[in-house]
Amino acid sequence: MCRVSLNTPPAPSTKATKIALLMNPENAVDSQDAQNMMERTGLPLLTLSARVETELEREFVSASQHGAQALLVSADPFFNSRRAQLVALAARYAMPAAYPWSEYARAGGLMSYGTSIPGAYRQIGQYVTRILKGEKPADLPVQQPTKFELVINLKTAKTLGLTVPQSLLARADEVIE
Repeated sequence: MCRVSLNTPPAPSTKATKIALLMNPENAVDSQDAQNMMERTGLPLLTLSARVETELEREFVSASQHGAQALLVSADPFFNSRRAQLVALAARYAMPAAYPWSEYARAGGLMSYGTSIPGAYRQIGQYVTRILKGEKPADLPVQQPTKFELVINLKTAKTLGLTVPQSLLARADEVIE
């Protein structure tokens, strides 16, 4: 197994054999889904927990010490409010990371895949309009997000010494060069 050390990017041909999942234990919705996904891939999953800012660095140290070679950041308002710190920590620990919203990749994170926040706000606006026109909230259907975005930051990939496959770049909604 390849260990990621501080400030030393993995060799471009290295494939992650251990993934870390950073989650807020007060909002552990994604935990079981991530565990099921990792079981299907056969890769071990290291669960990291942080609920306050001071725990974030400790969890990156833990991920590095336990040999995690990549990081998934769960969708959580606390993490979103600390997006710059998380992106900086991932860079400091040379940890390729995937995030839930495009704003992370635009802030320097490697990649993001998740719902469109502006799209979600549009759906909220549609609900508000319907309620203001007299519909009862209880009568409105539950809607799932319909727009998902894949954003890849090639500048960050280069810094980490990673080559992003053309097939993945072709699927991206946005590529940051």
